[in-house]
Amino acid sequence: MAAVLELIAGSYEQITFGYRVKTGENDWTAKPDFTHHAHTASVSAVAASERFVVTGSKDETIQLYDMKKRTEHGALLHHEGTISCLEFYGTSHLLSGGEDGLLCVWSTKKWECMTTIKAHKGHVTSLSVHPSGKLALSVGTDKTLRTWNLINGRSAFIKNIKQNAHIVRWSPDGDRYVVVVNDKIDIYKLETASVTGTIANPKRISSVKFLNNSFLAVAGDDETVRFCDVEKAKWVCESKAHETRVKAVDSLMVDDYCVLLTASNDGYIKMWKIHLKEELEPPVLLGEVNTTARLTCLAVWRPVQPISDGPSEAATSEELAQELTKKKRVREITEKVIVEDESKPKKKKKKNGGKKTVKQ
Repeated sequence: MAAVLELIAGSYEQITFGYRVKTGENDWTAKPDFTHHAHTASVSAVAASERFVVTGSKDETIQLYDMKKRTEHGALLHHEGTISCLEFYGTSHLLSGGEDGLLCVWSTKKWECMTTIKAHKGHVTSLSVHPSGKLALSVGTDKTLRTWNLINGRSAFIKNIKQNAHIVRWSPDGDRYVVVVNDKIDIYKLETASVTGTIANPKRISSVKFLNNSFLAVAGDDETVRFCDVEKAKWVCESKAHETRVKAVDSLMVDDYCVLLTASNDGYIKMWKIHLKEELEPPVLLGEVNTTARLTCLAVWRPVQPISDGPSEAATSEELAQELTKKKRVREITEKVIVEDESKPKKKKKKNGGKKTVKQ
């Protein structure tokens, strides 16, 4: 199967790279497609949907790229401070978190900020959307893990943790999630909201990715990628991936195997083949490309995403869109965020206290 995909990577040098991948059974090649210097500071986050790629930066902006038209699509100027995390929910919504403690929900139809939540007293360091689209998790520098009900924009649950967590991720099935603090991974069960296992990495962790509901790829401040069985809370295999620390990992399923993508400070993006069977074996290198830049983040863009649950996912996405637009309005006055109830009378005049969305 010849998959159509593109590797998108951000760098300390403020540049976003795009590489078009030509796939084969055992050999993948990545050729430069574009480089873009839209930011004025290092690129801190990147995310991709079927049509759009977004990048966040220390320059406080989120840059939009329309991959269908192959053009810039403007910038989102709502946050103050570094954009720390970006995540799409399907094709309809983008969630962003930043140094200002805000968690924002954007509609990708008109790129309007539909909901602004003051999520943490400190920085929002990471966020993750539940596969249903109804819940989101966030962690921040206020030493809390927060669960958000995206239907009403309210905090559903707050858990105090002893240290500042910097990564949180839902599993693909949404029945568990992981929280990363420095070199430690806590594995939580959604049903009980309690830790079912903890695993320690030799170095501080920089990126994690669920390959499926059982296996988690973990990268940190060394050249090795390790694989964890989250049900057993133990390491099952590891592989030297780069010459220096691995900054970011991503993955996608192609036919009957998984492709792991790694990006490093050494400038290389590498593509690895791994079969997700019970006895996990180290991945085999499919191909690599040298960007000659110090990479910070990585995402894979595919024009057509594989459908996991068919109509049910579309239904939840549509439900989320309806609920977000009908059940509340958000008004921002300087730094104060007010989530208004639908029962209050609507004001026709809109205040422009916050920054605007810029479109091209």
